[in-house]
Amino acid sequence: MLRTGLTLNSQEVMGLVEAVCISTEKGTVKKVVSQIVLRPEWGIEGDAHAGDWHRQVSILAGESIDRMRTKMAELDHGMFAENIVTRGVNLSGLIVGDSLRVGDAVLLEITQIGKECHNSGCAIKVATGECIMPKEGIFCRVVQGGTIVPGMAVR
Repeated sequence: MLRTGLTLNSQEVMGLVEAVCISTEKGTVKKVVSQIVLRPEWGIEGDAHAGDWHRQVSILAGESIDRMRTKMAELDHGMFAENIVTRGVNLSGLIVGDSLRVGDAVLLEITQIGKECHNSGCAIKVATGECIMPKEGIFCRVVQGGTIVPGMAVR
């Protein structure tokens, strides 16, 4: 099922990719990069979370990060270990089994909503008393691969 939002140039568009991030080790802050390459049923090339499992890609709304910046101004993309930051996408309206198309090629299937914070809580939870990934993080598997860069449409 592909949930949709606004119509732009006869294509349904929910929002845009604001940033893309990767890390080579699990449990670390992800680094903002200019592009990511996704492989079907594997995930993002060069990212520690790639593999044959259900959480190949993580997505977080830029609006959620903005809200957390009111508590911790120095927050930046990748600090929640998210791979894709969106803007204008109603991620809270998605359910497991829904799909997101990024650009013309990439197709992601939602496999999990939220996840537990690491051990006693990530550094952000310790500093602010709250972490948004357990409630607002979206996890996906890659159905169709391709390259994602900031500014691409998400529908």
